[in-house]
Formats: sequence, structure tokens, C-alpha cells
Amino acid sequence: MENNENFEGLDVRWYGSYKDMPKSLEYPDDSLYETIVKTTKKYPNNIAYNYFGVEVSYIDFLKQIDEASKSFKKINIQKGDKVTICMPNTPEAIISFYALNKIGAIANMVHPLSAQNEIKHYLKLSESVAVLTIDLAYKLFKRISCETKVKNIIVASPSDSMPKYMKLAYRLTQKKVKISKDKNSMSWKSFIKLGENESSDNNEHTDGSHPAAILYSGGTTGKPKGILLSNLNFNSLAIQGLAMAGADNTDSMLSIMPIFHGFGLGVCVHTVHTLGATSILIPRFDVKNFHKLLKKHKPTFMAGVPTLWEAMIKNKKVESMDLSYLKVVISGGDSLSVSLKRRMDEFLKNHGAKIQVREGYGLTECVTGTCLNPVHESREGSVGIPYPDTFYKIVKPGTKEKVAIGEEGEICLSAPTVMLEYLNEPAETANVLKVHDDGLKWLHTGDLGYMDEDGWIYFKLRIKRLIVSSGYNIYPQQLENIIDAHPYVHVSSVIGIPHPYKIQVAKVFIVLKNDVKVSEEVKNSIRDYCKKNLAKFAMPYEFEYRDELPKTLVNKVDYTRLERESIEKLENNS
Repeated sequence: MENNENFEGLDVRWYGSYKDMPKSLEYPDDSLYETIVKTTKKYPNNIAYNYFGVEVSYIDFLKQIDEASKSFKKINIQKGDKVTICMPNTPEAIISFYALNKIGAIANMVHPLSAQNEIKHYLKLSESVAVLTIDLAYKLFKRISCETKVKNIIVASPSDSMPKYMKLAYRLTQKKVKISKDKNSMSWKSFIKLGENESSDNNEHTDGSHPAAILYSGGTTGKPKGILLSNLNFNSLAIQGLAMAGADNTDSMLSIMPIFHGFGLGVCVHTVHTLGATSILIPRFDVKNFHKLLKKHKPTFMAGVPTLWEAMIKNKKVESMDLSYLKVVISGGDSLSVSLKRRMDEFLKNHGAKIQVREGYGLTECVTGTCLNPVHESREGSVGIPYPDTFYKIVKPGTKEKVAIGEEGEICLSAPTVMLEYLNEPAETANVLKVHDDGLKWLHTGDLGYMDEDGWIYFKLRIKRLIVSSGYNIYPQQLENIIDAHPYVHVSSVIGIPHPYKIQVAKVFIVLKNDVKVSEEVKNSIRDYCKKNLAKFAMPYEFEYRDELPKTLVNKVDYTRLERESIEKLENNS
């Protein structure tokens, strides 16, 4: 993509006073596999990944990828075929991701805890011909594979790549999964053996435009859509992200975000491996043992969603730890309230870290982040400045009409990370990918926000989350920011519930801080605070206190579940 100066007349901004930031970068027309080959040539002995203390260098990682690619070819996986990877963050999963890319196949990334009907939908939509699954989901895949095009099921256990002592402990605590004795089911070990005697290279040398992966929208509204992403989408994200973050090949990333999420696959895995740094693979995040991960690995980079930072602050075993080794902490995937950012920044400062949490913005339709707060400055409430080669435009919702600087509207963006399409959904694709009068293809995000005069972006909320009460617009994120600032409140979530004549009113769910108990005094304090700080029309009609809030499969607050539960409660009481 060309420099911004070449797009005369576009209402876009770059970086404000950050003239040193590159406006445009070069992106190789390579496959993801070839990116790993280049990294390996530069840093053969750097550690590519660390899995429970087992460290694998880039040269050995590449060998593992090449071996797996031969085995995939042995089970007749061809260029353009889709293969489902239904795994947590394990070596087998990322090895397979790059091995499939080498032979020109497409990885269909699925959450292992998805319901049976969801998985069936993912298999049918993608037309997957094979599956790599965690052992715990094997029976499910075996049961439904006859209704799909799946011919082979490869079964891996999180223990397969663990050190011996951990492998034994895992097997003692987990029930062994029996794999059927048929030609279509096999263990990871048996699968790898298939390609041992193959000598062909298998590299299809696909270019940047070739599809690499299918990720799924969060599923909080309607049926999840398959988001088809290319080699260029992932490679440009990696190069842009590295320019924004200021990392080097000695860094390590605590890879907690799952690989079936754009944040986990695009940032915590592929960006790290483009750089030659180390990905510390965490297959299952355990809040109670988070302090052990930090103490053992001392990662220089952490990327996560706001619920991770909430858990970090609440974990009393982290209180006495020195976190001065942290160089970058990035928050994305969900809105970071002003209150939580303040508390997290204070937390980092009190633990020796000379950084602040850097909030970004993005969506799976662009793999993940497209915007990030710079290293040395942030603006309260802002998700930062656009990545290089990423243009932002704010339009009147439902149109291509630009609004004035500072005015709220729908966020649109044009970037090399924008998806190819929604898989097999041309109407839905046309609804969000639109060519404007400037000749660029713009992604209409469905998010509300605005741009200030220096080009900083402010995300407000998803348009579908807007609450309209008696003609007044109520913005849940705005209410949450205010309520979260109360000294008793740890986190809140605001939804709209039906009302007989106002159409909708706000209801708030509140989780109190560790040392605060629910009492009339606490309730009255929060209610009085809301009356003082919220407009009358935005005042919540209901306050509900909980020990925790439900989460989606990608660990965001599941406000749609809260909506469903509240509606069911109203219906039962009527």
C-alpha cells in the first residue's frame, strides 16, 4: 500500500505528532511458512516456543513443520483443502498450522469447547476434509464426522509434548481416550510416522493473496461467520505490529490468548515467529496459578483481554512480585474501561514495571489489532493511533458519508489486514466490505467511535449494543466506565432490558472488589453514585450483584448471555 500522501483528499490521519512512525511498510508476497523459513535462516538457534519448559529452537521447529507437512500429504491433503484444528495452545497445533500452510491448505481454527452443533456447523461451512483435535473432543468428532466431509481424525493430547515427569502426572489425572482402530483415526505419533519416508519438499510457494486460515466471529450475535484470512493478512499484521510495539528477537511472549482467536494466532504466535522471538505456549489459563507463570517465565511481552488484567490485579500472590522485566502489555479483544486501565497502570508501577498497559482496537475481520496506543503516550479513552498503511474513516451509520472530526459514527477502515470474505456468505461480505468514492475497499466494522483532530481513535461500542430508551441513546461502555470507577466496584456490565413504555432501560451487573461484601450500605453507595454521575435517562433500572460475570469462549464478558438470562427472568415473573 502506498504512503498516505498519495491519497490526496482522504479524511484520514496519521499518528498526530509521531512523525517518526513509518507511514508505509513493505510486505513480502510470501506464505506464512516461508516467513518461518526466513526467520529460521536469521535465528536458527533462537527458541521458537517453550512448552512447559520444553524449549524448541527455530531450526528444530522448522523440521517439525516439514515432517508434519509430509504426513498431511500422505493422508491426501491438497492445496486449497480445509483442515480443522480444534486444539488449545500446544506445539502440535502451531506445527500443523504452518505445515498446512506449506502445502497450500487452509487451517480452520475451532474452539475445543464448542458445542456439538457449533462444531458441526464449522465443519460443514468449511468443508473440512480432516481434523486435528484434542483428545477430549475426539468422541464428539467421531460421532459427527459421518455427517461431514471429514475423512481423517488426528488426535493429540496436551501431554504429547510435555516433559516426561509432567506427561506421567497428566496421564494419572486425566482419563485416557481410546482411539478407534480404523484407518480414519490416528494418534499424533502415528500421524507423524506416516511421512517419515517421504522425500518430496511439498512447498506450494503460495503468495500473499492465498487463503491461510478461517477464524470465527465471537458468536455473541447470531450464528458465527467464518472469516477467511490470507497470508498477506497475517504477514502484514506481524510487520505492522512489530513496528508499533518495538520488540526484538530476544523477547518472549506469554501466549495465553488462544490460537482459535485472531489475537492469539496473529499476535502471540505468528508475529512472535516473524520476529524470531519466543512464544511461551499456555494451553489452559488458570487464574489461581497465573503468578507461577510470571515467576517461572518472566515474559517481556503480554497480550490479553481485560478479564486477564482483572484476574492479575485480584491475584494476591502477584502482590509481592517484581514485574520490572515487562516491556509491553497490550490489551485488546474487548473494551478496557478507563477505571481498569488506571488500576492496571498503577499496579504495573507498584510492581516495578516502567510501562503502562497499551490499549488497542481491532476485530477478527482484520485478524486482530489495527490501532494501538504508542509507547510513550496515551489519551484517556482512546484506543490509539492506526497501524502503518491503515486508514480510518468515521461515517454516518449505514452510509459511506463521512462525519466531522470529533463526531461519533461507524468506524470504517482500509488496511492490508482486512479479510478476504465471510466464507460462503457473499451477501454478508458485501454488507461489510464496500468500495468508497476514493477507490479503496473499506471494512464497515459495526462499531461506533470517533476520531480526534490528531487522528487518535476512540471506540465507543458495537452498534448492536446500543440501548435506545424513550428515544435517548444509552451507551453501555460509557456507563461501565463510570460505574467501574466507584471504589467498591471491580467490574460491571450494562445491558438493555425490555420496558413497557420506554422500550428499553439499562440494567447493570456488578462484581465487587475482593474485600467488599454485598450490603445495603454498599448498594446505596453505588446507587447514589450513579444518580450523581449519570444522566437521569441513563440511570440503571436494575442493579444485580454477582461473584463473577459469564464469559464467551474467547474470554470476553458475555453480555448476550446476561441479556438472555434477564429476559427469561422477566418472562418467568410475568
